[in-house]
Amino acid sequence: MRSIWAWCCRALCMVALAGHAVGTAAATADLPPAVQAALARARVPVEAIAVQVVDVGGRTPRLAHRVDASVNPASLMKLLTTYAALDLLGPAYTWSTPVYADGPVQDGVLQGNLYIKGSGDPRLVLERLWLLLRRVRQLGIVEVRGDIVLDRSAFSVPPADPGAFDGEPLRPYNVQPDALLVNYRVLALGFVPDAARGIARVVADPPLAGVAVDPAVPLDLMAPCGDWRAALKADFADPGRVAFHGAYNAACGEMTWQVAYVEPDTHAQRAVAGLWAELGGRLGGTVRDGVAPAGLAPLAVSTSPTLAEVVRDINKFSNNTMARQLFLTLGLAVGGQGSPQAAQAVVRRWMESRWGPVPEVVLDNGAGLSREARLTVRFLTRLLQAAWASPVMPELVASLPVSGLDGTLRRFGAGRGMAHLKTGSLRDVQGVAGYVLGASGRRYVLVAIVNHPNAPQARAAIEALIDWTARDQP
Repeated sequence: MRSIWAWCCRALCMVALAGHAVGTAAATADLPPAVQAALARARVPVEAIAVQVVDVGGRTPRLAHRVDASVNPASLMKLLTTYAALDLLGPAYTWSTPVYADGPVQDGVLQGNLYIKGSGDPRLVLERLWLLLRRVRQLGIVEVRGDIVLDRSAFSVPPADPGAFDGEPLRPYNVQPDALLVNYRVLALGFVPDAARGIARVVADPPLAGVAVDPAVPLDLMAPCGDWRAALKADFADPGRVAFHGAYNAACGEMTWQVAYVEPDTHAQRAVAGLWAELGGRLGGTVRDGVAPAGLAPLAVSTSPTLAEVVRDINKFSNNTMARQLFLTLGLAVGGQGSPQAAQAVVRRWMESRWGPVPEVVLDNGAGLSREARLTVRFLTRLLQAAWASPVMPELVASLPVSGLDGTLRRFGAGRGMAHLKTGSLRDVQGVAGYVLGASGRRYVLVAIVNHPNAPQARAAIEALIDWTARDQP
C-alpha cells in the first residue's frame, strides 16, 4: 500500500513538473502585452512577427516566437554580409584604384592612354576621385593625347533595370554595383536660397560632362517644405539636362537632393571627364570603357578607407549599393570572381563551416533589397551570438545604429542609447536585429522581423520589444 502511495505521489509530482515546463514554454512564447497591443493597433497579427531575445552567451531564450519561420529580412541581411566580410577579409582590408599610362610623357603631354582600374571600392566618392586626378596633374600630365580608359572588368554583373525592384530607378538605393563605382553613381543637387535675387541657386556634384543643370529655380513662399522635391517639378528624362519647372521656398534653407543618374552606365565616364576638365586637364580622345594592359606600373593609387569604416557606413545608414559592392568583393577576393554566384558560394561556404548546412538562408544580392532573400530568426540570433564572441565583435557592434542617437535608429525613442541594432524595412517588412543592454547589466541579442502588408505600421511594436528587452529587472 505504501509503495502504491509513493508511486502516486511521484506521478503527481511528474505531472506538476510537466505542467510547470509547459507553462514556462508558453510564457517564453507569449509576446509582451505592450507588443501585442501595438501589433493590434497596427492590424498586424501575431503570426506575422518572428522574435527571439536571448542572452549574448545563453542558450535558453527569454522570448521566442516563430523562430524557425522563413522570413524576408530586408536590410538585416547586411549583418550576414558585413560579418562575413570582417571575418574573411579582416577589418583593415582596403580597396585600391590605380591609374596607369601606356606611353611616355613629353612636355606635359601623355603620348598614349590613361587607365583607371576599378576594384570594387564602395567609397570612391567625388573627393577621392578629384584627389586621384589631381595627383595625375601633379605628375606633370596636362594633356592626354589618347583616351582615358575606365577598367570595370573586376566585377561580372549581368545588366539590370534599376527600376525593376520597385519602379523607382532614380532612387540611390536602386543603384547597381560597379567595379568602378564613382560617387555611388549619384548626382547631388544642392539648393541655396538667394532672397535678394528671388532665386535658389542650384549646384551639382560631381560635374558630369555633357550634362547641363538649370542654374537656378525661382523662390516661392507658397512652395511646401514638407515635399520640397515635388515642388521643384524636376525633369530628369534627358541624360543631357536636368530641368526644373517648379519653385523653391527660401524658408526651407539649404537642401541637397541625391538622385541616381538617369543614364547610369555613363555616369563614371561623365564624372571623370568633368573633373579632368575642371582640373585644367586636356583630352585628345574620349573617356571610354576598356581594359588596362597587364604589366604597367601605376602612376598613382587611391586607397579606400578600411573595411571597418566601410562597414559602419553600410550598417549605420543601410547603404544598399555599398553592401552589394562588398558582397561582390567577397566573391572577387575570396572566390576569384566578382560575380553574384561567386559571392553567394563564398558566403555559403563560410556559413556552413560554422553552422553546417543552412538551407533556410537565401542570400540573393547580400544587401536585402530583394523579395527572394530569406532566413530565420533562429539563424540570425546564432549569427549575432557568434559575432559577439568573435575577434571582430568591436567593429561589427560599432557599425550598428545606436537607438535614439544615430543612423537609421536616430528617431527611435525606445532604449535610448542602450541598443545597437540594424534596421530592416521594405514595403511589407519591418525588423531590427542586434544587441540590447538591459537595466540589470545583462546584454541580449534581439531579433524581431515582421512580414505583413501592414509592416510599416508595426514600428511601435518593434519599439515596445526594444523597451521590454532593456527593462529586464523585475
